[in-house]
Amino acid sequence: MSDDRTFAQLVSLACHDVRTPLATVHGFVKTIERTVELAPPTDRYLEMIGAASAEMAELLDSLSVAARIEAGRYEPTRRSVDTLELARNAQERIEGVSVSGEGALVETDVETVDRAVSALARCALRHGGLEDVAVVVRGAEIDVSPITPASAPVVLGQDLRDLRAAVAVRALRALGGEATVAGEVLTIRVA
Repeated sequence: MSDDRTFAQLVSLACHDVRTPLATVHGFVKTIERTVELAPPTDRYLEMIGAASAEMAELLDSLSVAARIEAGRYEPTRRSVDTLELARNAQERIEGVSVSGEGALVETDVETVDRAVSALARCALRHGGLEDVAVVVRGAEIDVSPITPASAPVVLGQDLRDLRAAVAVRALRALGGEATVAGEVLTIRVA
C-alpha cells in the first residue's frame, strides 16, 4: 500500500474517532437547550457551542470524503436531486447568497454535492471579500459570481486556504462533474 493511501486511511480513521466525542458535545448541548432555561449570556454561549460543534461535524465529513477519494475508496450513493434545490440550500445556510434560474434533475451523491455547492459559495464570499454573491442555476450547471482574481485559485482548490472548497472541487471531479472559473464566474457542473 502506498504512503498516500496509508495517510488517507489514517485521516479517515481520525475523522471517525473524533466524531464520537463531538457527538457527545452536540448531544449534551441539545439536551441542555431542551431542558434548562438559561439566562443571557449563557444561552448565547451554549448556542455558539452548538453551532461550532455542527460546523466541526461538517468539516469532518468533508475531510472524510477527501480521504476516501484519495484512497480510491469513495463509493457515492447517487440519488435524484434538483440543482435549484442545491442552490436554495446554500442560500439558507449562508448569508449574502441570492438564487435564481431553473434547475434540472441530476443523479449524484446528494449530501456531498449539497455541501460542495455551499462550500464554494461560502468560499467566494469569504476569500473574495464580498458581502453578496449571485447563484444562477442553468439546468445541471450552477454559476456563482462574482469571483475575484484573488479568490479564484482558492475557490478552485489550487491555493489550499479553504478546506471545504478544496474538497468540494475534488468531490465534484470524483463524481464526473467539475468546477471552473471563466472571468468572474464560477461554474459548477453537477454530475
